[in-house]
Amino acid sequence: MLLSGLTNTVYKILIIDDNIQNIFMLEDILSPLGNIFFSESGTNALALVDKIKPDVILLDIEMPDMDGWEVCRALKANPLFSDIPIIFITGHTEPEFERLALESGGVDFITKPFNASICCLRVHTQLKFRQQNQLIIKAKEELQQLVNQVPMLITYWDDLGQNLFSNDNTGLWFDSLIGDVKNKHISTIFPEALSNAILNHHRHITSDALKYIVTVPQSVGLSFYEVFQSKMKSSAGVDGYLVTVVDVSEVKHAKQALYSEKERLRVTLNSIGDAVIATDTRGLITFMNPIAERMTGWRLKDALHQKIEDVMHLKDSDTQQPLLNPLYLALREQRIVAMALNSLLTSRGGHVFYVEDSAAPIRNENGEMIGAIMVFHDVSEAMAMAMKMSHLANHDQLTDLPNRILLQDRLSVACSTARSYGTKAAALLIDIDHFKFLNDSLGHQYGDELICMMARRLRSLIPASYTLARLGGDEFVILMSETRSVEASSQLASTLVEAMHEPFVLDNQKFNVSISIGVSVFPNDAVDAEELMRHADVAMYRAKQEGRNRFCFFSHDLESSLMERHHLETRLRKALINDELFVHYQPKIDLQTNIIIGAEALVRLANDEGELISPAEFIPLAEESGLIIMLGKQVLNKACAEAKRWLEMGHTIPISVNVAAAQFADPDLAGMIKKALLDHNLPAHLLELEITETALMIDAADMQNKLSELISLGIKIAIDDFGTGYSSLAYLKKFNVDVMKIDMSFVKDMLNNKHDYEIVKTIISLGKSMGLVLIAEGVETKEQSHALVELGCFMGQGYLFSRPLNSTDFEAFISQSSKCVKGINSVDE
Repeated sequence: MLLSGLTNTVYKILIIDDNIQNIFMLEDILSPLGNIFFSESGTNALALVDKIKPDVILLDIEMPDMDGWEVCRALKANPLFSDIPIIFITGHTEPEFERLALESGGVDFITKPFNASICCLRVHTQLKFRQQNQLIIKAKEELQQLVNQVPMLITYWDDLGQNLFSNDNTGLWFDSLIGDVKNKHISTIFPEALSNAILNHHRHITSDALKYIVTVPQSVGLSFYEVFQSKMKSSAGVDGYLVTVVDVSEVKHAKQALYSEKERLRVTLNSIGDAVIATDTRGLITFMNPIAERMTGWRLKDALHQKIEDVMHLKDSDTQQPLLNPLYLALREQRIVAMALNSLLTSRGGHVFYVEDSAAPIRNENGEMIGAIMVFHDVSEAMAMAMKMSHLANHDQLTDLPNRILLQDRLSVACSTARSYGTKAAALLIDIDHFKFLNDSLGHQYGDELICMMARRLRSLIPASYTLARLGGDEFVILMSETRSVEASSQLASTLVEAMHEPFVLDNQKFNVSISIGVSVFPNDAVDAEELMRHADVAMYRAKQEGRNRFCFFSHDLESSLMERHHLETRLRKALINDELFVHYQPKIDLQTNIIIGAEALVRLANDEGELISPAEFIPLAEESGLIIMLGKQVLNKACAEAKRWLEMGHTIPISVNVAAAQFADPDLAGMIKKALLDHNLPAHLLELEITETALMIDAADMQNKLSELISLGIKIAIDDFGTGYSSLAYLKKFNVDVMKIDMSFVKDMLNNKHDYEIVKTIISLGKSMGLVLIAEGVETKEQSHALVELGCFMGQGYLFSRPLNSTDFEAFISQSSKCVKGINSVDE
């Protein structure tokens, strides 16, 4: 019965008494309650308490070295033992002794001779109290941990708005919550809009939680917080208000964006001139826009869940035979399918339309086909006539080239497309030099003939995708749409000027004609089509002012940039031809031991004055100009030669070489690497290729084959700058790579930006789960190094250890590595 109410925990009971007979007697009485420990002196007991950490202590008052009062005060003064219950045992029955025992910190008092039943009950009671206290403490700790981990801000305020509790003291929600905010007013802790809303609701709050949303202006836009506010009374009897805050900004913004997108789509589909019909994968109609309703004669409510062929009757205009709706072909082949020519659509009311357009499958976010959409429009005789009239209205009568009206439309489309896809559009305004003199001298008939000959020559010099238009008189415009570089417009303008050196022959006479060209590029020096043309006109007159027979760009800065790019390309070509490129090496370090475990080869190029040119300038140029493969080959050979030399010096240091997307796509890449390894007699395991994740995602299947071919050579493969692209994990896990490099953009701010820290943490976790070696780039501080090690990344490179070094300095770094390691460790200490 004495043991009821206690758990199965084995309790430790310490008896401190200088009389061994008392100890034996108490041991016999209390042994059912737990393990018995004893000490015959107070001094020894203090040491024993630290060792066994008893659950209850029975302490004799009168002992020779230290009496019970002293032992009790010593235990209560120590925070580690102050919560252990102490029961005094003595032969004294005077009330004074019991008072002193309680004042010293005792919880109970047992008199001698011992009554076994009473003694056991008193100890049992204290053990039960201790068990309950420990459960309460544990419950509080678990509750506190739970409160701290819930994704909401939990606060408690008194009736005056003074803070009584907050589960955030780190500033996770608001900077003003950092540290102790107890007793601070809500207006000094929460943003103004949030604190005002909570205070205004105080007088309406009951024990039932009131829920509302508060909009808070922030520097980066609006934030939305869902607030739950209720009145409650604390255990201390204090009336207050429990306020929990949940950040619903992301959900709110997503809902707003979704609504806007749905509304935009609804308005678009109801406003466009094409008929639109959507179906599920079985061809059952799920949507029709108003144009589709008009052309088919069906209302959407009647057509829903009907087969599309029952609503959209198609037949061949020549054979009058029914046609298979192209939507079924799009569903079957899962591609965009154009409608057959000469298709007739017969509406429910018998009206016939010539229609054409296309059908396409609809996919969900997982790429799974969930239906198809049919888009078609009327191209009957009236439309054909309208198109003919449109051609006459939009083309020059003399040359049949697009006129100013059509050009303006194409300029607008080109600018819009360039803006959407991040490309460029260029307008070249061409004016014939001294044309008025020629026209007056030869007569208008020959002048018109010269204009037509000029149009034909210009047309022959440009791709079919470019627009050549005549503005009137002797002015032409060439529109270059969706071009990738400004240099393309420069090359075309130069070609046009040179082509005019060939004389024109009129009435068996040769006439030398030159042109002046003004070039304007969108978006570099124009924000819209109108400004693009205006700036081209300004540039053309500047070309005339500078002597004619030439071209000029609107922007002097742009012209200067093109010249600089030309000089840089010339310098790069010269360096490649004369083998003037050189390579620097940045060491890779074991973050735990500071030992060199590898090096990355980084190409360098100097200008004519011997000054280094930033790789950010010449590497993209090498890729655009097709020089990257030659550049990569030279870097690979130099790096292999250097790694072999280190090996002969007794240093086994793997070397990593960056491979651009164009190099990786080169079918001869594996052969080139194999030859480099053989030429320099370098073991394959000492070579590592660093490939960006975006290069891997160009064609996942082809990339997997290439990687297998490279790995078969014995080299290692690293994914460089991981986290900056848009790789799919479903594809990534298929690539048999060895190393994952964490991009320096995340490492740089990982200790200052919680998002970057979580990204680094996630990348490391992903890499470890895939069995990859992890290397962090851009390690600049000891704190970053320590944080990476704690997260499980044990390798890194960066300025904390060394900048990229030339061959001589890198060898010195290797030789002095032990000193460097010692120096870094001493700084850490």
